[in-house]
Amino acid sequence: MDADLLHDLYQDLILDHNRNPRNRGALDRPDHRAEGFNPLCGDQVVIELEMVGDVVAEARFNGTGCAISTASASLLTEAIKGRTVDEVRALFDRFHGLVLDKPRRDERSLDKLEAFAGVSRYPARVKCATLAWHTLLAALDGAQDIVTTE
Repeated sequence: MDADLLHDLYQDLILDHNRNPRNRGALDRPDHRAEGFNPLCGDQVVIELEMVGDVVAEARFNGTGCAISTASASLLTEAIKGRTVDEVRALFDRFHGLVLDKPRRDERSLDKLEAFAGVSRYPARVKCATLAWHTLLAALDGAQDIVTTE
């Protein structure tokens, strides 16, 4: 596939998830919850999870932020449903490596999340892309403090 076409496709995916975020809203009875804040640009996110054992049965987010932050939270909620906690942590590592342009040893495809590969060229935007992910880990860990990107 042509590199420009692939770039456009990924840009369209990010814009679509910003305009029409999936899984936005609160859960009735979340098992895990955490709040995140990016003081650099003001992005705010809340991640809520319902677990069945160690599997993410449901994931939702709420908050305000830029297109990258909102799309990342939306795609995150889609990507983690049905995964175990260990699989979610491994996915975090792979996504984090992608946006930092430091791929991990596990080179499996990140599917739609690969849309964020270009973020590595814009260091300030890395924090926008990873805010929801760091907040997700805080939710899994039961952290009470607000997660920040600083």
